[in-house]
Amino acid sequence: MSLNPTAIRAEVLRIAYESGHGHIPTCFSIVEMLCAVYGVMRHDPARPEWEGRDLFILSKGHAALAHYVVLGALGYFSPGQVAGFGNRGTIFGCHADRLRVPGIEVSTGSLGHGIGLATGMALAEKILGTDRKVYALVGDGESNEGTVWEAIMVAVDRGLDNLTILYDDNRSQGRALQIPNPAERLAAFGCDTISVDGHDVGALTLALKRPARGVRAVAARTVKGKGCRTLEDNMYEWHRKSPDAETLATLLEELHAPAV
Repeated sequence: MSLNPTAIRAEVLRIAYESGHGHIPTCFSIVEMLCAVYGVMRHDPARPEWEGRDLFILSKGHAALAHYVVLGALGYFSPGQVAGFGNRGTIFGCHADRLRVPGIEVSTGSLGHGIGLATGMALAEKILGTDRKVYALVGDGESNEGTVWEAIMVAVDRGLDNLTILYDDNRSQGRALQIPNPAERLAAFGCDTISVDGHDVGALTLALKRPARGVRAVAARTVKGKGCRTLEDNMYEWHRKSPDAETLATLLEELHAPAV
């Protein structure tokens, strides 16, 4: 199934408005990466527990709303179910719960740990002798955590060519420790690294399909709040903010405006 990034962003906006929850800018920076990885990996929405499936881990778990919208569009559950996002009684929490939401492999949200879990899962599949692949989407902000780089060292040491790291270089860590050249650093740690435009589904797909020499790392240059000028220009203000009706209309207009 083909996923439409603009439609995904519009749905994220509408759900954030209706629920009063959502990390919208960080959701927007990963939309094309989600589209690309689900277009490449083996998975079956009708059989979320299929033993032959590849595994995807959203380490930056606060972007769960974008992940839910993509899973709904793919048919893991009815897209309309996500409307209750973040509210009492819903299975769709602000951070995903693997025991409640079909298609979620790991409950994430404690930043810096997703890549360690992915490394362990990839190592387990190697030991078992399967051909399953593991994909971990890591944020640049959480990469201030030492656990990220410790896990990468283990993965490289174990030669985990079944592990792919998608690095969301949206420069949201501007108020923290700077990581100005993530591709260089990932390569220095021993990853088979490629830099791509993180909003180009075609380029991302080619990078994910390219045969890997060891741990694959895709350093994706992205824009936090991609597609809405208001979000792009005020990413810190909008970190945890949801729109009112008037602002929702403005954001949707910006999202659907012709590219210049």
